[in-house]
Amino acid sequence: MAPIGTIRSCFSTRNGTPRQPLLVPLARACLVFNATRVPPASLEGLAEYSHCWILYVFHLNTDLEKLWKHPSQSGFKAKVRVPRLKGGRMGVFATRSPHRPCPIGLTVAKVEAVQENMILLSGVDLVDETPVLDIKPYLPYCDSVQKAVVPNWLMEDSLLSVSSVSFAEDFASALENYWTMAEKKSLYASPSEFQRLIKQVLSWDIRSLSQRNRPHDALSKSDNNDEMLVNTSDVDEHQDDRAFLHEKDQNSVDSKDIIYHLILEGLDVSYRIDHHGNVNVEKVSPSSFLDKISNSCNYLTWEDKLQ
Repeated sequence: MAPIGTIRSCFSTRNGTPRQPLLVPLARACLVFNATRVPPASLEGLAEYSHCWILYVFHLNTDLEKLWKHPSQSGFKAKVRVPRLKGGRMGVFATRSPHRPCPIGLTVAKVEAVQENMILLSGVDLVDETPVLDIKPYLPYCDSVQKAVVPNWLMEDSLLSVSSVSFAEDFASALENYWTMAEKKSLYASPSEFQRLIKQVLSWDIRSLSQRNRPHDALSKSDNNDEMLVNTSDVDEHQDDRAFLHEKDQNSVDSKDIIYHLILEGLDVSYRIDHHGNVNVEKVSPSSFLDKISNSCNYLTWEDKLQ
């Protein structure tokens, strides 16, 4: 199957992309369709729906190459580690892990507007440049099952939430300084709105299982002696298998000494999180992803829809 469109998302990397849809209401994206495959008439009537289903490809799945091999050589794992089980294993089809026999994802998003060859979406859990295979309107009368049952381990939301999110005193001014570089391509109207997005994203613990449970064991040297890598085995949708961090002393790592990085719209947001789940957002700076962001969809597109 060939993709019918591509996602332009606020999430530059897998790390930080929400584990499920609608958890971050301010998470925005544009689905830009391939005009040669999808004429604008195909989207007529979609704007009358509040939400839509999106079928897509886990194009950044780290096991993707294995899937094209013969089943006897693919190394496909029947069980995957689950964050809510603190690393306990569960059958892959009882999870939404991207590491599946066919790397197809399913998500739901809020339809903000339909404009020519694109759909403006919010509440997304999709990383930038995700290939989309199909969309379907969300139908509450049949898509919402009122008496549906889920396992008990899915009900403990507090396992993945944080206690608080605060910002350093000079964070807002630093964001203002870099905003001139990002605003032309941004899906957000102002630095303050972008800062609210950061807070919503970090309200959930986006760290991998290795980062949360075994930060000392997960450290390994990179090419830069001052920079450390965390190798993770998290199975969440579009979560980075590696996240950069800095630490003062390799032999004595404390949570307050570790700096984690979240990249949104090409801006690198660094933060710390203590043992009690309190997040302190410290700095912001441009990342290498800033130059790669397409300006096919920006806040002006969203502003037009509001008029």
